Amino acid sequence: MSRARADEEEYWHSSKFRAFTFDDEDDELSQLKESKRAVNSLRDIVDDDDDDDLERVSWSGEPVGSISWSIKETASSSSSSLEGRDSSLQKGSSSYAAFPKQVSSYSLSNLFKGRNKLPSFQSLSDALSDTGVKNYAPELRRPKAEYKDYSSDWSPKDTVRRMQRGKICSLERFRSLQDKLVLLDEAVAGHDGNVITAVLIFLKRTLRREILFRELEVRQVALCHLIHFLKETGEQKLLLDLLRFLDRTEEVALSQYREHLNIQDVEKRKEFLKGCIGLPFSAEDTSHIQDHYTLLERQIIIEANDRHLETAGQSEIFRKYPRKASILNMPLVTTLFYSCFYHYTEAEGTFSSPTNLKKTFKIPDKQYVLTALAARAKLRAWDDVDALFTTKNWLGYTKKKAPIGFHRVVEILQKNNAPVQVLQEYVRLVEDVETRLNLATKYKCHDVVIETYRDLKDRIQLTAYKCKVERGSAEEEKINSILNN
Repeated sequence: MSRARADEEEYWHSSKFRAFTFDDEDDELSQLKESKRAVNSLRDIVDDDDDDDLERVSWSGEPVGSISWSIKETASSSSSSLEGRDSSLQKGSSSYAAFPKQVSSYSLSNLFKGRNKLPSFQSLSDALSDTGVKNYAPELRRPKAEYKDYSSDWSPKDTVRRMQRGKICSLERFRSLQDKLVLLDEAVAGHDGNVITAVLIFLKRTLRREILFRELEVRQVALCHLIHFLKETGEQKLLLDLLRFLDRTEEVALSQYREHLNIQDVEKRKEFLKGCIGLPFSAEDTSHIQDHYTLLERQIIIEANDRHLETAGQSEIFRKYPRKASILNMPLVTTLFYSCFYHYTEAEGTFSSPTNLKKTFKIPDKQYVLTALAARAKLRAWDDVDALFTTKNWLGYTKKKAPIGFHRVVEILQKNNAPVQVLQEYVRLVEDVETRLNLATKYKCHDVVIETYRDLKDRIQLTAYKCKVERGSAEEEKINSILNN
């Protein structure tokens, strides 16, 4: 009996498990209970519902998620922390509710999620970012859905949809010609110009030109996008190759003609335009190219002559009105205005004469009159303005005639601050009575208003207009004379 008892005692003392004794310094049962509670508290990692009624604790007996817990549980050199764990365990093993809720505002779930329970406390991320404190919280992996942006499993249709939403999609996975064409067709079907352009850039980079041109020939929408893109980016060589492949000879000629815009030297530009005359343009475009070359040639001559006159000070008009810019590379209308301003009285045989320009470039009468009127009115040359509209018939009688309408003449003269006497002369020539009265009232041409009401025999309107003129003025006396007669 005593041997059996001795064997039993030897069994218990030799095993790694020890019997329960009240005198044992390390209370394993209490540790087991505390471990169970701590494991139960780990459910908050996956459970978003926080249990505010119970405080979560660790094996060390401290609230889970506190700064001291993070450091003590994960530090590599933890000899001192083990002692702290035993002491804290003895303090907290008496009862589960012995840990006060005010000790910490952090929980284990908050440690991983990065949020606080109480807004007044410092956040865990801010606390761990302080100097001297190491970040022991594990880095969470991104959701698997985010990695799908870089996946190679997207179909052409799904790829286009994601590109429309601004997602990052790699097109390198489309290696075969068939896949690339399907991708292009899906992009065209999506009616998104940015996506179509992005796919075309990918095809332009990964396909040979002959194959790309051949496939785009039967896809007109994509072809138009590529042509516009090449024009905008200035890829002239590729654009010309594409247009030649499509046998668009006129577009090839126009594209080559546009190259003159990149030539700054006027002499080189003139020679380039001379070479463009022989390109396969249409008859109308060929005429325009010829006029462009002739105009630039004429501008070079006028510019050289006027620069010499301005420098030498031999011309009064250049001294009174110095030139503000060069005439080179200016449009035809600007050149005509320049000639009407500085060379209006020159003979038709000179290159700078306005009539020579009108005849050479077949400028319409309306355009010529509008330009000459603006130039001479700016110089306040009212005699030239009057001569511009005066014509003679075969009997020698003079008559004023304006191909643009005298109401337009009045507006241009008023913009150039013409005197009232000049305005009244041309307001009288407006045929429509209502328009004439409106212009005369607007620009205070009192004589025209009075004469119009007199011709209409409108006594009421004439009496009403009498209140709009100054008392004792010549206009008031004229109105009284008409009313009394």
